[in-house]
Amino acid sequence: MTETDVAWLGTTVLVWAHPDDETYLSGGLAVTLRDAGHRVVAVTATRGEAGGPNTTPEARAETARTRTAELDKALRVLGISEHLWLDYEDGRCAEADPEPAVRRLVRLLEEVRPDTVVTFGPDGFTGHPDHRTVSRWVDLAVTRCDRAPRLLHAVVTEQDRIDPQLDNDFGVFELGRPRICDPAEVALRLPLDPDALRRKVSALEAQVSQTAGLIAAVGIDRFTAWVAVEVFADPASPRR
Repeated sequence: MTETDVAWLGTTVLVWAHPDDETYLSGGLAVTLRDAGHRVVAVTATRGEAGGPNTTPEARAETARTRTAELDKALRVLGISEHLWLDYEDGRCAEADPEPAVRRLVRLLEEVRPDTVVTFGPDGFTGHPDHRTVSRWVDLAVTRCDRAPRLLHAVVTEQDRIDPQLDNDFGVFELGRPRICDPAEVALRLPLDPDALRRKVSALEAQVSQTAGLIAAVGIDRFTAWVAVEVFADPASPRR
């Protein structure tokens, strides 16, 4: 298990499903990599239009515009200047033909030639169907690359289940739970230094539509402690 040293990840591609996934699960990693001079490319599968209180087509379109602008701000805070939208419908990734998404990811990986790809495990971290689908897309894309990068999944350890009460109160794992790893299984455990943590929280605060209510409810100090460690592991086992 490695703490704080991220040099071995090299050029890294982050592949997530919705705006704010990249910051919650790998914002500190992105900041740390960029500060160390490594290239970081982010991919987002959907515009997050289902993440608003109203589900009419007009409201979903407005939510998509809002979350697009919020993610642009968050990525600037994290220091990420390279970003790709896949533009799938939020909440419908599992119903889509995977082949176009996989082909786009293969093209990106062949162009960037990353050393590492970071994404969800098959559990989707929270069990969200879009998360689980993105994990499958990445699996397929990595296997098709001439030079396969190392694949890392966002995971947790028992020691890093920071605030289970907050998780329960806000239904974070209502659809499913992440893989819980023993320390020996962990490839990278990253307790964020004060500057990286400050920037991660600022990037989350930039995504006002998704974070303002939670921060107001629990307070900024509790929220900050909740997102202060990021953990990644190699895939648990090959999947068919």
